[in-house]
Amino acid sequence: MKKSHPVRRAVLAGAATVSGIVLLLSLKPASDPGAASAAGGAAPPAAAEAPQGGRGAGTGTVTGDAADTQYGPVQVRLTVSGGKVTAAEAVQAPKGGQSDQVTADAVPKLNQAAVTAGTADIDAVSGATYTSAGYKQSLQSALDKAAAAGSADETGAGGAGGAAEAGGAGQGTQVLTGDVTQTQYGPVQVRVTVSGGKITNAETLRAPKGGRSDQVTADAVPKLNQAAVTAGTADIDAVSGATYTSAGYKQSLQSALDKAGG
Repeated sequence: MKKSHPVRRAVLAGAATVSGIVLLLSLKPASDPGAASAAGGAAPPAAAEAPQGGRGAGTGTVTGDAADTQYGPVQVRLTVSGGKVTAAEAVQAPKGGQSDQVTADAVPKLNQAAVTAGTADIDAVSGATYTSAGYKQSLQSALDKAAAAGSADETGAGGAGGAAEAGGAGQGTQVLTGDVTQTQYGPVQVRVTVSGGKITNAETLRAPKGGRSDQVTADAVPKLNQAAVTAGTADIDAVSGATYTSAGYKQSLQSALDKAGG
């Protein structure tokens, strides 16, 4: 009897050890799925946020007004990013007959010139005078709209500070560029500064030039600018000897004032 007790104890101890190992092995799988589930739950949100962070702000498209030409309308759409023109395309251009070939040749060159210059002051494509003129007019319209949108964004970002600078009446200072007006001697374009509902400055961005036009422009433009400030409207007298320039000036001035009114 005395010799059997140690053997029993050894058997019981061995059984207890085996039971403990089995119990531990049975508990381990239960913990792993929980950990895997937690890791899997956290990964999708991180992956979803990555594309949003990659998108830059300040990029948009703006379409200029359609410009009618002798051979059909021309309309330009721009992509603007960070205040710069990054792409230009003609959404409308003359077509049919010979116009198809002219458009196919001229439009890519005009698009490239618009991106390179970043303004409407680009050269006409040889053999596509009317298309080029219409393109430049629509391009200027698109640039004006982009500039107006940028000014509105800056005013909105200014908050209360912007309102304070605008003055007690709540009417700030606006710089408005009129549409380009084509005349017999060349384009005319006017830009006005409006403050408190009044024209405080007027300047001519584009006017006929070359040959006799240089002298006419030099004489007429300062008088027209002064008349615009004095009158505060586009109802100003034409300058003697500059009938076409005066008419174009008044038309572009009215365009600028219309934008102010809007």
